[in-house]
Amino acid sequence: MKKIKISAAIATFNEEENIADCINSLKNFADEIIVVDGSSSDRTAQIAAKLGAKVIKTTNKPMFHINKNLAIKNCTGEWIFLIDADERITPQLALEIKTVVAKRPKENGFWINRRNWFLGGFLKKGGAYPDPVIRLFRNGKGRLGEISVHEQLTIDGEVGYLTNDILHLADPSFSRYLERANRYTTQTAEELIKAEPGRGMWPIIYYMIIKPIITFLKIYVRHKGYQDGFRGFIWALFSAVHHFYAYVKYWQRH
Repeated sequence: MKKIKISAAIATFNEEENIADCINSLKNFADEIIVVDGSSSDRTAQIAAKLGAKVIKTTNKPMFHINKNLAIKNCTGEWIFLIDADERITPQLALEIKTVVAKRPKENGFWINRRNWFLGGFLKKGGAYPDPVIRLFRNGKGRLGEISVHEQLTIDGEVGYLTNDILHLADPSFSRYLERANRYTTQTAEELIKAEPGRGMWPIIYYMIIKPIITFLKIYVRHKGYQDGFRGFIWALFSAVHHFYAYVKYWQRH
């Protein structure tokens, strides 16, 4: 049987600390690695090229999915695996990917669970796991929306499930978590500016008190974040105050 080619697609910006480990984990199954780099000021592009990836340089777009879609567009494999630089593929997942595509499945895409690293360990509850994402899909059958960075791939056709997990190492330290939180609250503030909830008493109470409390209880109680101990409490707390900070930034913009 003809070997089925698998491409890996990555969009990067200043990821020199992550890109080597990411690419090396992809080599267990990917026949081609496409890196779209948004004009990184560090050595991301050079490291990727040295490791054998095809690097396409472009500008760093405000909506990161634009560069991800560009990476997808340049893949030549029959199947594509979309990955972020701070994610890793285990040998078990790599083997499962090769096995699944070799069977020529009827599905055009697959959900894969992510294990999220936070404060020295992987979160098991609090909505942080299983954290499913669509990452493996047939070329020409998947595309990302370019409205929100939290959008999933849209797949034309049936979507199945893989059993092994992606490792997500976005927050190796708490300071790194705060950096990302600052970026995401800014994005939420931009969405609030478009929605224009106003600066009256009710929006203040809702976004700065009610919504944070509801979010905390949902993560910590409903999704059993308390089972992750201290890290589960901090995860729930800072997920809740996300709305508080976003509204403050919205207020400041006015």
